[in-house]
Amino acid sequence: MADAILNSKISLMKSMQIEVEAQAQVPASLSVPDTDLCIIIGNLLDNAMEACSKPDPENRFVHIYIHVKGAMLYISFTNSSEKKQRNIDNQFLSSKGVAHGLGLVRVDSLVAKNGGYLTRASEDGGYTTEVT
Repeated sequence: MADAILNSKISLMKSMQIEVEAQAQVPASLSVPDTDLCIIIGNLLDNAMEACSKPDPENRFVHIYIHVKGAMLYISFTNSSEKKQRNIDNQFLSSKGVAHGLGLVRVDSLVAKNGGYLTRASEDGGYTTEVT
């Protein structure tokens, strides 16, 4: 399922003139339920695509890295963004307004439910999310 989501999102990004670099090796068997993993990957890639739709086409990029490190699955997505995102109390706020940003809340809850860790970093021109 993760492979199907990755391939469909990568195809969509390329059609949006987003430069994509992807290295992904998802094991066939994980302790994380497939649906949880797919929700995490899908939401993070949707957010990356939306952020990339704003910069000029020549500055659009998404870097995808998914591998097993030790006993943990490591996921890293970095995407272009126009400017540094607002961070209040360790939470990045949605620029879409009220009643948005629910995908990030869902990702956070699924990572916590599965005993994982999540970090986010933002700077001018880029945004990174890492999940273990």
